Amino acid sequence: MYLCTEKGLQAKPTNKYNMRIMIQLLKRVSGWLATYTSLFVIAAAVLAYVCPAAFGWVQQGQRASIILGLIMLTMGCTLTTDDFRILLRRPVDILIGSVAQFTIMPLIAWTMAHMLGLNAYLSVGLILVGCCPGGVSSNIMSFLCKGDVAYSVGMTTVSTIMAPFVTPLLVLYLAGAEIEVDAWGMFQNILIVTLMPVAAGVLLNYLCEHNERLKRWNTHTLRPLLPGASVVCLALIVGGVIFTVTPQLRENGLSLILITLLAVTLHNGLGYLLGYTVGRLCRFSTAKKRTLSIEVGMQNAGMATVLSRNFFASPAIIATNPMAALAVIPCAISCAYHSISGTLLASFFVWREKSKDRVAPGQDT
Repeated sequence: MYLCTEKGLQAKPTNKYNMRIMIQLLKRVSGWLATYTSLFVIAAAVLAYVCPAAFGWVQQGQRASIILGLIMLTMGCTLTTDDFRILLRRPVDILIGSVAQFTIMPLIAWTMAHMLGLNAYLSVGLILVGCCPGGVSSNIMSFLCKGDVAYSVGMTTVSTIMAPFVTPLLVLYLAGAEIEVDAWGMFQNILIVTLMPVAAGVLLNYLCEHNERLKRWNTHTLRPLLPGASVVCLALIVGGVIFTVTPQLRENGLSLILITLLAVTLHNGLGYLLGYTVGRLCRFSTAKKRTLSIEVGMQNAGMATVLSRNFFASPAIIATNPMAALAVIPCAISCAYHSISGTLLASFFVWREKSKDRVAPGQDT
């Protein structure tokens, strides 16, 4: 196509125009995926169950670990120097939140596993979820419920930094008596697959902030696409897990799904409740109590899924013990369930605030 100008006919810059249209479309898709994360993840799980071959490639080699690394890279790209300044200004609050997260969730997981009589592999999967740091989704939920977003980002950052050291030790202590735990290997894996990509993302973001052209590209093009990319990667991990455990799901039927879903529901729900309770005991503001509740209850189940696959349900282990594949089921269910419950909890907090605002002045709230 051509444009008529004073200088004659010139080619219409269709390529640039098409690129802008494509970026705008991707931004809309990314926003939709961030809003409906749970639906997309569930759809991926159903597709993987009906058509396992569609996700078989995810479990080949270290592709699942690479995909998790991409999720953590997107997290790092959202962190700025201001976020780290917040950590320095609020060390006590961050410490309280981190201690609550790495004590409440692991202990609840261990308790639920024993109360419900889960076998060793289902137990270690649930415990692994409880011992993982907070996920990126918790920051979104804190924003939706009008919580303290800066506090949420700070807690997620610190718990992720602590994860290579704390997660393997907790899993070893809580599950090591029932199943072999390679704590050293887990430490190395978390360091490479999570901490290093986060650091790379932070560095990339820092470089962009100090270059006007890159800063504009980062703000207007890259960042709006990151939530969607993270959701797609999470769905791929869950789909790959369902591909691995499809034989066990079909063999054990609905009972396996129901008992695991019950364990995940209790684990997640008690995490929300006790997280909020800790906030009340520490006399936190309403916004901060909501954030602490979400941060404690919502875990990085994507990380737990990859770790369970690498250390408890790898192809080599499953070849000698098919039941080992069960270790990834609590992690996969948590991926979807945490997003659903987090959205519902955020909506409840907003509804409760609006209800209080409608109460007449002087009336008991």
